Formats: sequence, structure tokens, C-alpha cells
Amino acid sequence: MDITLAGGIGIVASIIGLVFAVYQSNFVLSQPAGNERMQRIAAAIQRGAQAFLRREYTAVTVFVIIVAIVLFILSNVPGSGITIWTAVAFLLGALASGIAGYVGMYIAVRANVRTTQAASESLNKGLRVAFSGGTVMGTTVVSLALLGVSVLFILFVNQLPDTATAASALAGFGFGGTSIAIFARVGGGIYTKAADVGADLVGKTEAGIPEDDPRNPATIA
Repeated sequence: MDITLAGGIGIVASIIGLVFAVYQSNFVLSQPAGNERMQRIAAAIQRGAQAFLRREYTAVTVFVIIVAIVLFILSNVPGSGITIWTAVAFLLGALASGIAGYVGMYIAVRANVRTTQAASESLNKGLRVAFSGGTVMGTTVVSLALLGVSVLFILFVNQLPDTATAASALAGFGFGGTSIAIFARVGGGIYTKAADVGADLVGKTEAGIPEDDPRNPATIA
């Protein structure tokens, strides 16, 4: 199969995936968000998530810029096997991963309260909202990855001398995407553990209930 045709198929498939992700997100956001108390708690969670993402992405941006500069310098070293396109692919991979992470967090913190409200009506409805919320993140990640790989490979094949060099430059895209994913994984784990400790402390000091007690809503969350 022609490389351009294969890349075109990948681009079309990724666009279909992104359209489906938009459809699912619209479905989730159209669901009722519960009563005033539920919305107030959800708003606090959303503010916390936004603060976490803002701080994390600030640190990650510095890392990405430094690595991109290093790749750019190495591209001028004879025999390094790194081209300027590797640095470009790295930046685009990091950008795609960052966008996917933001979209996932944005929908997740809004899907949880809607899932709670839907589950109070029926288990089936709650599962549908929860599944749709998770589908947004999964579809966005796959679609952005496929879109980036398809577009960049078509570009690199036409700009670089051979397919092997193009594939080597394309590795920068994966490197950029996984770099952001690692930061998100580790940073998210720290954030989650901090919330867990906070829930235990509040339960013990204010409510007088033991650690990991099911009567503490924060423990269940």
C-alpha cells in the first residue's frame, strides 16, 4: 500500500475518533449534575483538578523545552542519527499528550457528579454515563496519537532521504507523548495520595471515625 494512502486512512480514522469523542463528551455534559450540594462539591473538585494541571503543566513545559533544545543541538552533531525533525516530533508529541490529558481531566471531573446523579436513578444509567466519560479520554488519546503519527510520517517521508530516517525521526513523537504521560502518572499519584491522607485526617479529627471507614464519603471517592 502507498505510504501516503496509508497515512490518509490514518488521518480519516483519527478524525472520526475525535468526532466520536466530541459526541460522547456532549452526551456526558448534557446529563443533570445533581442538586446544589452535589454541584458545590463537584465545583471544589474541579478547582482542585485545575490547580493541579496548571502546576503540573508549568513544570512539564520547562522539561519539554529543555529536551527539545538538547535534541536540536544533537541534530547538528554528525553521526548522531537525530534530525531537526526529531525535535519537532517531540514537541508535537508532548503537545498532543498534554491536550489529551487536559481533555480527560476536564471530562472526568464533570462526569463523576453526573454519574452519581444518574446512579441514583438507575444502575444502568449510571454505568452509561461513567462509561461515556471514560470513552472520551480513551478515544482522544488514540485519535490524537494516530493523527500525529499519520501526518508526521507523510511529512517525514517526503522531507527526509529514506524511510528509515523518517521512522527514526518519528520516534520523537512517541518520546514526547510518553514524557508527558510519565509526569501525569507520577504527579497524579502524588495528588491522589495527598487527597487520601487529607480524607483520613478529616475523618479522624472532625468526624471521629477510623481510617478507611466506609462512612467517610472521601474514602469511597
